[in-house]
Amino acid sequence: MTAANIIEVHNLTKVFAKRKNSPVRALNGISFNVEKGQIFGLLGPNGAGKSTAIKILTTLLSPTSGTAIVGGYDVVSHGNEVRKTICAVVQENAIELYLSVRNNFRSFGKFHGSSAVEIDKQIDHVSELFNLREFLNEAGVDLSGGMKRRVQVAKMFLIDKPVVFLDEATTGMDTFNKRTTIEAIREESHKGRTILLTTHLLDEAEALCDAVAIINHGVMLAQGCIEEVKSMGIQLYTVTITCRPDFTEIRRWLEMKNPVSIEQTQGTFAVSVTTEEQALDIINTARLKNVLLQFEVSRASLEDTFVELIDKKTGVST
Repeated sequence: MTAANIIEVHNLTKVFAKRKNSPVRALNGISFNVEKGQIFGLLGPNGAGKSTAIKILTTLLSPTSGTAIVGGYDVVSHGNEVRKTICAVVQENAIELYLSVRNNFRSFGKFHGSSAVEIDKQIDHVSELFNLREFLNEAGVDLSGGMKRRVQVAKMFLIDKPVVFLDEATTGMDTFNKRTTIEAIREESHKGRTILLTTHLLDEAEALCDAVAIINHGVMLAQGCIEEVKSMGIQLYTVTITCRPDFTEIRRWLEMKNPVSIEQTQGTFAVSVTTEEQALDIINTARLKNVLLQFEVSRASLEDTFVELIDKKTGVST
């Protein structure tokens, strides 16, 4: 294990035996590394193997073959040491429904050996970080599903563990709860914690993660920093332009630029092209015609790359 990596996964395989059915290969030899202090996203559609990988890394499952090292410890031979290094949110909500949010935090802190003084100090911190102050006296049973999830994620930051696993951490959250949780996760990572998360929300992953790995049917399709992974997919640029309303020939003029597609919303056009030169030509031509009011250029998103990689692997034509 290198000094830069806090998680190393090599050729990890998990096969589930099925009575009267063929075995299911949930992971098929995946490998990846996570550096200390990174927010790392493990991405894939439902059934890709993300949760299986998390369960192995958190010692809830044993691999069929391959190795996984967390914090310098093998998850199979040194499971106790791994568990002392990590905390984890799994897909199921795990809060005590008949305790208040405050007492949920207190019981979790005591379970991990923190003193009452330390717990109360951390409760003050996480309730501010996750915007939970007004809910501290609410019973878990009275919270919405999204709020239960936010409390569960907040619990992970009550204790000082260097590695945090978040499996679909924002499931069930509304936009406000999700935004608050993402900002809190980002702030905690700035303190040096390593966070490995799974999500099917690609815009969330693109905004939050330093590096990602994309898996499907247990097979690794791509990994690297966000820009590296995006470069593995479709090379597409979207030019969004708004021209003067008296320039009535805009659509015909744009079609002459041989774009991949044109989408119109009233007087604004989103034009997709395959090269940076095409994008710049559209902007420069509109500027020279003295009709350009506003423009923006963006590259293909992580979601675009994700869909393309998944479709290539499964043979889906789009």
